[in-house]
Amino acid sequence: MKITAWALVACMPLAASAAITEFSIISTKSYGDFATGKYVHIEAEARGELSPTEAIPGLDKAPRNSRGLVEYRTPVTLIVPDPPRSGNGNLLVDVPNRGRPISHGLYNSPRGRPIAVGSFDQGTGFLQNRGWSIAAVHWEQGEGPVFPAFDDGKGGKLYAEGVGFAAVRDVTLFLRNARTGNPLAGAIERTFVVGYSQTGRFLKSFLLNGFNEYDGRMVFDGLHITQAAAGQIPLLAAGPGPGSVAAETPSHTAPELRGVHEEPLTYGDAMKVAGAKYRQLPRVLVSHSYNDYLGGRAALTRTGARGTTDQPIPDNVRMFDISGSPHINGRGKNPECGEGPGQVDWAPAVRAQLVALDEWVRGKAPPASRLFDLEARLGDSEVFQAPRYFAGAVVMVPKRDRDGNAISGVVLPDIAVPIASHGYMNTPLTVQACRQAGTYRPFAKTDAERQAGDERVALDVRYPGGINEYLTKIRLATRALVSDRLLLEEDAAVIVNAAAENPAFAPTRPRARGATTAR
Repeated sequence: MKITAWALVACMPLAASAAITEFSIISTKSYGDFATGKYVHIEAEARGELSPTEAIPGLDKAPRNSRGLVEYRTPVTLIVPDPPRSGNGNLLVDVPNRGRPISHGLYNSPRGRPIAVGSFDQGTGFLQNRGWSIAAVHWEQGEGPVFPAFDDGKGGKLYAEGVGFAAVRDVTLFLRNARTGNPLAGAIERTFVVGYSQTGRFLKSFLLNGFNEYDGRMVFDGLHITQAAAGQIPLLAAGPGPGSVAAETPSHTAPELRGVHEEPLTYGDAMKVAGAKYRQLPRVLVSHSYNDYLGGRAALTRTGARGTTDQPIPDNVRMFDISGSPHINGRGKNPECGEGPGQVDWAPAVRAQLVALDEWVRGKAPPASRLFDLEARLGDSEVFQAPRYFAGAVVMVPKRDRDGNAISGVVLPDIAVPIASHGYMNTPLTVQACRQAGTYRPFAKTDAERQAGDERVALDVRYPGGINEYLTKIRLATRALVSDRLLLEEDAAVIVNAAAENPAFAPTRPRARGATTAR
């Protein structure tokens, strides 16, 4: 299909009974060539209607159109194969974080220069090379959608922000099923959704509140919930604007903020609640960073609000903790922070998780959950402890070895064969960007250079065989992860290459021909 042909569906009105009544294409441009063929970048707007009786606070008070329905509209970005049916049949819905799309930052980031959240840069082209269709659907008040407003009874107005859940649901069903006015008509066989941090919490609440099924149809076959820690999102509330009721999150400076860290906390309890709402539960893959435990109470997704015992993980859920990984996958130092950021690249782990989730939806069992070994550190100021309103809760955090690394969970080669400590929080804890950045504290290169008080073994003692010993151990670590389906072959090659170029090691120099060893 030629790019110009996409304009044929712009502003094409749909059947009045559809949840999405109009899908208007605003612009179309070439996105690039990949292993599966050409891709296009489409900016669009979806208009929808909802029954005022749907269980979204404020809808019953909102203005209605001539059909007695409540209207809304929201921006949608498509990064899709051209023609659409040349893809792999998978639609990945990207739930933007504070208005910033996340899919490419999560899955397409190269090792040395991660893609910033909010960017659609191609990066490694991982998603496109595998034929995925991507749809970023905006849901957040103040970030593009126009949601119904109603009189608050005090001379002001409130917005029915829960429509954000319905917008993601209805646009997804439209792109999957609609045959009229749908630029992806006939191209989508399976639907997936990814949320990161704030929007990982969005997805947990989306599932809990019954939005993953409509009119007997499942919305998402697979959910990838990344770095949501223990949270939900208080979106089923009407807010005054201009921003969203979902903007705030608990922190070291606001530890008792309600609406985010609420029961059900564990995925076992969450699936019990969700199971009562659906005919079939989706596959759910949960990923946490190291920082999500220290700074986001992630352990409560395992232990709940009482005690320290792990609760069973449901059959439709897998959980993966990525050792040493920061919440933010960045490289440059933020001038507000006390130290440079963590350097563990978690993108290879989440890429492997997406592949496993796709295979799971198609019928192949996923890898077993990989979780941190935990301990309580109640007196540790860097740990974001449990809120007072959960009197029986204990926030557990990953156990660290003598190097300051957590040798449990998904242990990437950076941690399995370390040249630095990755297990500490950045400062100040009161600055969110620093709290989520992690740290990187290199080992001394030689024992002679090791500073007083640093008990960590220097590189020349740790790897007496130098770079060749280091590379051998890196290769063994990558092979084990590939065998366990926690790392992809193409990422293993990149990791080994980066290790070979690591400036922490000087390559072994061959002796000159004819040289003799001095005695």
